[in-house]
Order: sequence, then structure tokens, then C-alpha cells
Amino acid sequence: MPWLAIGTALWLGILTSISPCPLATNIAAISFIGRQVQRTRLVLLAGLLYVIGRTLAYLALGAVVMAGLMASGDIARFLERYLNEILGPLLILVGMVLLGLIEFGSSLTLVGANVQQRASKGGAWWALVLGVLFALSFCPVSAGLFFGGLLPLSAANRSRFVLPALYGLGTALPVIAFAFLIAFASNYVARAFDRLTQAERRIRLLTGVVFVLAGVYMCLTHIYGLSLMVW
Repeated sequence: MPWLAIGTALWLGILTSISPCPLATNIAAISFIGRQVQRTRLVLLAGLLYVIGRTLAYLALGAVVMAGLMASGDIARFLERYLNEILGPLLILVGMVLLGLIEFGSSLTLVGANVQQRASKGGAWWALVLGVLFALSFCPVSAGLFFGGLLPLSAANRSRFVLPALYGLGTALPVIAFAFLIAFASNYVARAFDRLTQAERRIRLLTGVVFVLAGVYMCLTHIYGLSLMVW
């Protein structure tokens, strides 16, 4: 599997985690994890369980979708023949979402007030449950990155498990980083959140530009048959 695909899957996950809507869920998760701030082991255990929950959720969802796509011979042959042509417009579309040129108003959330209340009264294992539920609570940006970015990448590389798992790991990396801060340097958490929020917009816009340019390149080369290689 190309290292570029591995790095892209991980980067898409990280970008998902720091986008405004998923970042709000991660803040809720960090608030839960930080309840036992005086007990370092419990904080780290909760952070690890949250990472495992998110990773397993995306791994399972990606594997199911990929298995469904590949199970049908007609769909598999269609993707094998036209995937490169589809990727170009799809990358442009996802890039436009990241740039804020296309906006959608609806989000899917599986974590209501009742679930959060039960989690707040429960033990560290609730972090695993929250990881799964928060992962499956899609907003437009996270849905675009997962369904429009990761799944086509997985299809192109025939990866049912590795790339979805790396994406899930990427979405949880900021949480585990803040879990370490809570455990060992809680005074720096607020400052780190402020810097992350400030950097998110620039990172998202830069990634959006890269997606649009990559999409235009793939359209020109795979749809229009232009050769852009310069020797």
C-alpha cells in the first residue's frame, strides 16, 4: 500500500477531528476524560478507550461499506473502470466543502443529553462508548471527508481495514494528546485549545485548495486525457 495513501488517510482523520463540529464532540469527550484529573492512570485509560472506540467505529463502517461495494461484481467492475474519472470531481466537491463554498445545514448526532448524563456518572469504559457514538455522529465536513475522501481512497487501494482504521486513529489523536496534557500539564489545555482552533481554519483551507487542485489534475488527466507531465 502506498505511503501516500497511508499518510492521506491519517491526515483526513486529523483534519476531521479539528473541524468545528467534530471538535465540539471532542471537547465533550475531553471534558469527560478530565473528570478524574487527579488520577493520571484513569485519565490516560479513558483517553485510550476513546481512541479505540473511534478507531473501531470507522474501521467497522469502512469495512462494511467496502465489502458491500466489492461484493457486487457489477459495482466492483464499474469502480475498477471509472474510479479515476470519479475521483476528480469528487475531490473538487470535497475541497469546495472544506473551503466553505458549499454548505449543508444538517448533522447526525447519536449522543443526546441522556447519553452524556449517563456517561458523566459512569466509569472510564464509557469513553469507549462515547468514542463509537461520536465517530458515527456525522456533520457535513466529517461526512464529506469520510465518504468523499476516505472511502474512494480505500477503494482505489483496495483497503477495507487499514485505511479506515488509520482514519479513525487520526480523528482521535488530538483527544489522546489532550488526555496527556490533562494528566501531566493541565494548565496548558486551554492554551492548546485556543491555538488549535486558530490553526484549524488555515489547515482546512489549505487542504481544501490541495483537494481542488488534485481534483482538477485528475479530471484533466483521466477524463480529458491531457498529459501534464513536464520533462
